[in-house]
Order: sequence, then C-alpha cells, then structure tokens
Amino acid sequence: MPTSTPPPSSASLRSTQAMLVALVSGFALSQAYRTVAGLLSVPLQADFALSANALGVIFGAFHFAFGGMQLLMGLCIDLFGIRRTILMAFPLTVVGAILSGLAQSPTGLTVGQALIGIGCSPAFIVCTVFIARHFPQERFAAMSGFAMGLGGLGLIFTGTPLAWLVEVLNWRWGFFSLALLSALAWLLIFWRVFEPTPATTAGDSAPPASKPSVGQALLGYVDLLRMRQTAGILALVFVVYASFITLRGLWLGPFLVERFGQSLVFSGNVALVLSVISMFSPSLFGRFDPGNARRRRWLPVIPGCMVLCFLGLAFSQHLGMSIALIMAVAIFMGSTIWQYANVRHAYPVEMAGRAMALFTMFMFLGVAFMQFLTGQTGALLPTGDRYTTVFCVMAVMVGMGTLAYMLLPQTTAPTAPTPAAQ
Repeated sequence: MPTSTPPPSSASLRSTQAMLVALVSGFALSQAYRTVAGLLSVPLQADFALSANALGVIFGAFHFAFGGMQLLMGLCIDLFGIRRTILMAFPLTVVGAILSGLAQSPTGLTVGQALIGIGCSPAFIVCTVFIARHFPQERFAAMSGFAMGLGGLGLIFTGTPLAWLVEVLNWRWGFFSLALLSALAWLLIFWRVFEPTPATTAGDSAPPASKPSVGQALLGYVDLLRMRQTAGILALVFVVYASFITLRGLWLGPFLVERFGQSLVFSGNVALVLSVISMFSPSLFGRFDPGNARRRRWLPVIPGCMVLCFLGLAFSQHLGMSIALIMAVAIFMGSTIWQYANVRHAYPVEMAGRAMALFTMFMFLGVAFMQFLTGQTGALLPTGDRYTTVFCVMAVMVGMGTLAYMLLPQTTAPTAPTPAAQ
C-alpha cells in the first residue's frame, strides 16, 4: 500500500533505527533465555536427577508464561505505548535469572523460568509494532527480518560461550551472566527509546485512530478471533517457530550427546553455527518476501520442507547428515518473518499491537506445547530410542499446522475494524 508520508530526514531515520536496535537488545536476551535449555539441560539433569518430562515442564514454564502474557502486553502497547510497556516488564528477567541461578530444587527453577517468561513477553512484539508504526509497510518484512536476525546474537551466547562458561564454572553462572546482560539491555532501552509521533502511520495514508479504551481494546481481541483469516494464521504460527526452538532450545544437546556420544562443547559449537545461520535466515527471507499478493501460496512450502527434515532426523544414524538437517531447519525457520508480514497485511493498523500480540502468543504457546509434548513422549522410551519418537511428533505437528493453514479460509486484504476495535 503506498504511503503519502514524506520521507524522513537522515537524522530522524538514524534515530529511529537506533531505537529499534535498543529494543532488539531485549529481544536478543529473550532468544538467549528461550534456548538456554539446549545446553543447561545436561548439567541440570545431573544435578537434580531430572527426567525428560520434568525438564520439559521446567523450561516449558518460560514459554507458557511468555505466551500467556502476550494479550496483556499487546493491550498495554496499544494503550500505554512501547517504551513504558517494555520498561515495566523487562526487570522481571533479572529477578527470574537470579532466582534460577540460586535454585536448589526443580520448583525454584520453574518459578525462575516463569518470571523470565513474563519479563521477556513484550520483547519481540515491541520491535514488530515499532516497525509497523514507524517504517513503510513495504519495508516491514525486511526490517522485521533485520530485527529477528540481530536478535540471533542471543542464540550465539547460548552456543559455545555458554558451554565454555558451564564447563569452567557451572550452570548457575549461565543464569547470572544473563541477569547482568538483561540489566544492561534495560538501561540501554531506558536511555535510547522514545517513541516518535509521526503525522501518519508508516505505510498508511490515513491518520491513526485515537487510542481505544480498555474495554474497546479487550473487545478488539474478540473481533480478531472472529475474522475469517485468523484461524489459519494461528494454526501455522503455532508449529513452525516452535519446531525450531524445541530442537535448538531443548533437544539439541541431549540428541548429540546421547545418540552420537559427542561432548557438551561439541554441542555448543553446533549450536553456535545454528545460531549464526538463524541470524541471517530471517533477513534473507525478508529480502525475498514474495509480497502480499503471492505470499499465501509460498507460506506452506517451507514448513513442508521442515517436515521432511524432522523425519530425516528421526531415523538418521549419521552425525554429518543429522547436523546438515539441523542446519536446514535453522534456514527454513527464517520464513517466520513472512508470517509476521502476513499478519501486518491482514489486519487494520489500529489493531497492530493486539494482532501481533495474538500472533506471538500462539507462536510461543506452540513452543511451550511442543516442548511439553515432546518431553512427555521422550520420557516414555529408553534414552537410546526416544529421538525417533520426538522428531516424528514434531514432524506431525508441523504437518498438521501447515495443512490447516492451507484448508482454512483466508482474506487478501485487511478487514475494517469494528467500532469496538477502534
């Protein structure tokens, strides 16, 4: 959709980009927290005698808390703004990380992970809403890909650096170091982020509507769920990103250690390469976004390729082949940015915060559900056999979500909001 907004000055553009980078620092920490289990699961299992089921519950607490808070965070963004929302929530990551590092029982770990999940809950949605409000619509996919890619720095920390830190010291220092980095990210956001107020919303020619009341904003979620395109969008987002994070954040270390007899540092090196790939894959997909007219036809293709990758991992007994399939999943994960662009196009700009919140909530509830379900199924089988079942379950979930997206109705243009949503 063309915009009548005049191009921003270079100084204004640099300031806006600097604010986006500051917001992304919080998202990078969120990425680190949600994947820390991929390496810490091994020493935690040893220290607390945790089963795969218990491990899934502990680290699933982050994702349940994260996903469960999305609607509230979307509401807060639409009512109170990006800056105040992230500054109020993010300190809980510091508290949760310190509690996790001091934990003497699985219960303490679970409480710490839940607090971290609440603190991180607005971390990426503030980035996407900021981009939707302050960049032209035609740049949304590219800028979101840039933000998601830069946020991959958090994944790098939970690769080799975290593995080295755990081996030299212990797993508790992994959480303490993340607490320190979270405090620094909060200070950066406090210092740099002040929301500009453009005359018109980026990418839209009409001036933005006035802020809704609390009651109207809540009813706006009902309106979102009633729209015909919502069910298919949510079905796909529930499984795609979840499959990557479940692989990277829960099963990567145990899979390489138990099936192939590799060391924790080797697993960390693989995680590091995986993280570097996941930094660039969203930007790559953002650059080659097929556009609003053709995006729907392309969206199911990449998840179909991921299904084949997980089936290959389920039965592969060759280390090199397994690593290649893991890297392919990291590349395909970048297509998530097309889903965000699809949401940006499918709903009115007045509902951007709530639409992104609903989308992100289902994304991370999907992560929590997939980690919980694979933890349950993995616990049913002996250690040497469980990965066949785990990866088959992931393949089935991705396949079902993709099929639902293809069969459920869609719309090709934003639906006008009802008065309750305005």
